[in-house]
Amino acid sequence: MSNALYSSEASEEQPQPKNADSKKAPKQPEKQETLLDKLTTAIGEKVRRKDVFINVPERPRVALRISPNITQSQVRKWRKEAGEETKNGMDATKFATFVIGNTTEGVLFGDEEVHDENGFPLNFAHDQILAMTKTTRPVPDAVRAFFGLDPHVEAAALAILDAAGFGDTIEPAEDPTTKSSTN
Repeated sequence: MSNALYSSEASEEQPQPKNADSKKAPKQPEKQETLLDKLTTAIGEKVRRKDVFINVPERPRVALRISPNITQSQVRKWRKEAGEETKNGMDATKFATFVIGNTTEGVLFGDEEVHDENGFPLNFAHDQILAMTKTTRPVPDAVRAFFGLDPHVEAAALAILDAAGFGDTIEPAEDPTTKSSTN
């Protein structure tokens, strides 16, 4: 009895296809994207608001680049740090400094963003800002010194919260599934 493993026929190399992957699976028809697929994609995208720019009123040509992407838990934390749960109540100016200090991502002079010697944008925790304002704490000290007037600090914080969407009103939409009548 001859075993094919030891036969001369088996020892000869059998021609192999040049590309083993050349055997393609039968082409399947492309799946149409459903409305559910489109909704899933839309909901899966991260929602992020664009940066806004806040002018510093008493400092000509100076503006802040602000990220208005603020969560409700951040606002609660800043309110608590500003004394909301204390006997005297929340200090509105201190709260405003938390809003500004934690959302500032850059400082502009004229039309250009200012960077440090390493190319990083400035914020209120940056040593250069602390030195400019002659302060040691970014919040509330550096923010208050940077603006110079407490009412402007509070107005800037309100503008930031508004840009974040805390002042938005959402109106009910008309039912898009009903056709308008032309009678």
